[in-house]
Amino acid sequence: MRKHWKATLAMATGLALWVSGTAANPYEPYEGTTLVVNFPAHPHYNAVMKVLPEFTKETGIRVEVDQLQYLKMRERQTLELTKARGDYDLIAYVVFSKADYVFADQLENLARFFMNPKLADPNYDSEDLIDGYVQNIGVAGGVKGYLPGKTGSTFGIPFGSETSVLAYRKDIFEKHGIPVPETYDQLLEAACKIPEVEPGMGGMASRAASGHQASHAFLLHLAPLGGRVFDDAWNPIINNDAGVAAAKALKTIVDCGPEGAQTFGPAEAAAAFKQGQAAMFMDSIAFAAGFEDPSSSTVAGKVGYALHPAGVRRGSQTGGFGIAIPKNAQNKEAAFLLMQWLTSKKGDLLVAMAGGNPSRFSTYQNAELNEKYPYSATFGEALKYADPDWRPIIPTWGKINADIGTTMSKVLTEDLDPQEALNGVAERARAIMDEAGYYTWQ
Repeated sequence: MRKHWKATLAMATGLALWVSGTAANPYEPYEGTTLVVNFPAHPHYNAVMKVLPEFTKETGIRVEVDQLQYLKMRERQTLELTKARGDYDLIAYVVFSKADYVFADQLENLARFFMNPKLADPNYDSEDLIDGYVQNIGVAGGVKGYLPGKTGSTFGIPFGSETSVLAYRKDIFEKHGIPVPETYDQLLEAACKIPEVEPGMGGMASRAASGHQASHAFLLHLAPLGGRVFDDAWNPIINNDAGVAAAKALKTIVDCGPEGAQTFGPAEAAAAFKQGQAAMFMDSIAFAAGFEDPSSSTVAGKVGYALHPAGVRRGSQTGGFGIAIPKNAQNKEAAFLLMQWLTSKKGDLLVAMAGGNPSRFSTYQNAELNEKYPYSATFGEALKYADPDWRPIIPTWGKINADIGTTMSKVLTEDLDPQEALNGVAERARAIMDEAGYYTWQ
C-alpha cells in the first residue's frame, strides 16, 4: 500500500516523463565539478566509498569525502550548516538530526530538483523507495511535525537506513536446543540461559554506554513492548508499564551479557558478537556483512538471522542515515545528481552488493544480492514491521534523548529503580516540552 507521504516526490519525478529532451548526457554541464561530501564512518558508507569511482567515471564529477565517526559528524555539521557559504555539497545525516536541520531551515526541500527536467531522471522510480525509511529519514512537516502527512515535504533520501533484526549463533542454539526467540519472553530466557550452558559467553551483546547508546537500547525494546515516549498530546508516557518493562528487559540483557557490556556502544557490541563473546546481537542490519567476513569475524558462517522478537506487537526500529543538500552548499545541482545516482536502482544495488544497506524494495528482491547475502531475505521481511515512530524526531529530542541515556545508565550500573528513573525522565521531559511551547494550544 502506497501512502501520501511520497506523493510530492513521485509527482515531481513524474513531471520529467513529459519531457522529450534530446540531451545525450545530462551530466555534461557539471563535468569537472568537485563535490565535497560529509559521510559517516559506517559499514554502509564504507561500501559507498567502493562505488564512488564508478560515479566519477560515468559522470565526470569528482567526489571528495570527509568521513567522520557519526557523532563527530553531527558536531561538525552543527557548525558547518550555520555558515553563509558551506564547505559541504552533500551530507549524510543521522536520523535524529532531521528535525534540528529542517527546523533551522538548513536543508533544501528536494521538490525543486525533482521538478527540474534537466536534473530529474524519469526512471528514478521513487515508489520503489522503502516506505518506512522515507517516512523516518526523509519527510518533515507532516503528522506530529516529523511523520508523513498532507503538510509534509521531502528533505532527504534514505541512504544507509536501517531496521533491527536478531542475529544469533546457530551452532550454540542447536547445541543446547534453545528455540530462536519469537517473543520477548523467549528472548530474555535465552539471554540468561546461555551464560549458564556456555560458561564465559554472554547471552546478548547490546548497546549500553551512558548517553545516546543507552537511550537507543532502551527505545529498541520500548516500541515492541507497547510503549511510546509521548502520547498524541505530547504528554510523557515513557514511565508507564510498557516503559518499565522495556527498562527491565534492557537491564536483564546487560546483566546476562558479555563482560564489559555496561560500556558498549554499537561497535563494541558488534565486536563482542563477532569474537564469539555473545550468542545474540539485536541491532542494525548494517553489521551483518561484518559478521560474515571471515577475515575479521570468528563466527562467519555460524550466524542465523531472525525478525526482531514480538512483545505486545512487532516493532523494529528505523534509523540510520539519509542524504541531503545543505542550504549553504555551493554546487547544489551537481550534488543532487550524485544523490539521485547513489539512490537510483542502479546505485542502490551497486552499494548493496558492496555490503551496504538497500534503500529500495527492488534491491531486496534482487536474486544476485540474495545469493551473495542470504540474510537479505530476512531483512526484507523485517521491513514489514519497521516502525517510523519508535522515537519522536522533534527539535527537543536531543535534550530528552540525552536525559534518557544518562538516567538509563544509572539503572544499568547503579541499580536505580526503573520506575523511579522513568518518573524522573517524564517530569523533566514535560518541563522541556512546556518550555518549547508544545502545550500552547492545550
